[in-house]
Amino acid sequence: MPDGRSRVRIDTSKPHSARFWNYFVGGKDNYEVDREIGDQIKTIFPGLVDVAVTSRRFLGRAVRYLAVEQGVRQFLDVGTGLPTADNTHEVAQRVAPDARIVYVDNDPIVLAHAQALLTSTPEGRTAYLDADLYDPEAVLKAAAGTLDLSRPVGLMILNTLGHVADYEQARALVRQLMAGLPAGSHLVISDSTATSEGMIAASEAYNASGAVPYHVRPVAEIAGFFEGLELVEPGVVRVPEWRPDPADAGAGDAGAVDAYCGVGRKPGT
Repeated sequence: MPDGRSRVRIDTSKPHSARFWNYFVGGKDNYEVDREIGDQIKTIFPGLVDVAVTSRRFLGRAVRYLAVEQGVRQFLDVGTGLPTADNTHEVAQRVAPDARIVYVDNDPIVLAHAQALLTSTPEGRTAYLDADLYDPEAVLKAAAGTLDLSRPVGLMILNTLGHVADYEQARALVRQLMAGLPAGSHLVISDSTATSEGMIAASEAYNASGAVPYHVRPVAEIAGFFEGLELVEPGVVRVPEWRPDPADAGAGDAGAVDAYCGVGRKPGT
């Protein structure tokens, strides 16, 4: 149950990105105001549902790649959003039971559901931080209570950087987080992109709803987040095209989804 602080902070009069996205991926942790703007945006741009679904599938593929092929056993998930199916810790610990995962968010709805996130295998560990992307130093300091930051970490920032209006600030935040992680760590990013008139219109409608704005960016700017890192093949691509898995086949997986992603490795020994 939400504590008193969470109840005070939760505003159900305006849509919220975490609840809105939760509605699009079939979750139940949303309010009428979120469903109303969601249905409005479906009318403007039905493809946004495909963005939500395929982005979630990308999370699973990226985590499995890091855990299985790269041996990563630690994950820092910043801007985690509301729990649904196959959260980062569930995917990671399914293939690596000793994996440790730290979730970071400062949203009161997510805080209220933190108990659902704080499950773990006996061999691993999962923690939740009520912290802010805009304070990377504090995020890293708190994460060090669960993760060994001298060993590689998978930094997950999915569908979150669009909330940072200034692109250079967003890049700086990513650089600061990666600077606190050792060589062999990986950056995993996905975000909606300004690659169709429909997506741009959907973004404008969402931002006009009173919710915290989300800014869709050109693909080149998504690629810019990986500057200085070694991009993992196939590079920065639409989310369904990143190492596709036949098991993920479904709506949107073969189409021109307006969201791009990538995985980059921090070089060094």
